[in-house]
Amino acid sequence: MSGGELAGVAGLVVAVFWAILVAFLAVALARLAATLRRAAELVAGITEQAVPLLGEATDALRSAHDQLERVDTITADVAEVTANASALSSTVASTFGGPLVKVAAFGYGVRRAVGRQARTGTDLPAARRGRRRNRSKD
Repeated sequence: MSGGELAGVAGLVVAVFWAILVAFLAVALARLAATLRRAAELVAGITEQAVPLLGEATDALRSAHDQLERVDTITADVAEVTANASALSSTVASTFGGPLVKVAAFGYGVRRAVGRQARTGTDLPAARRGRRRNRSKD
């Protein structure tokens, strides 16, 4: 084998190597192109479905916001009613509380006196009948 033949064989080996490399790269690029095409189709499909969903989500969010505004109004009204009920309760307690305590004390005193009289079977002592203490200081 001479140098020229050896160079021809080496050139042929390099050419075959480059041909295999180019074929491999062509197959890889073809698969990459197919993958990118599928990815583009997938993105387009997702976009077609996502746009209406985003519109519906926006509508739902607006509706929820409107409902929350109504709930805020109701909550403010309930707080006002609670404050009014508390004020009314305080007013009723201060207006009727004192007289009711006096009536209850009077009723307790009458029951106790009647119970004592029934137990002993006698009238009240003479010292207690018809006499009132003088409470004024002259």
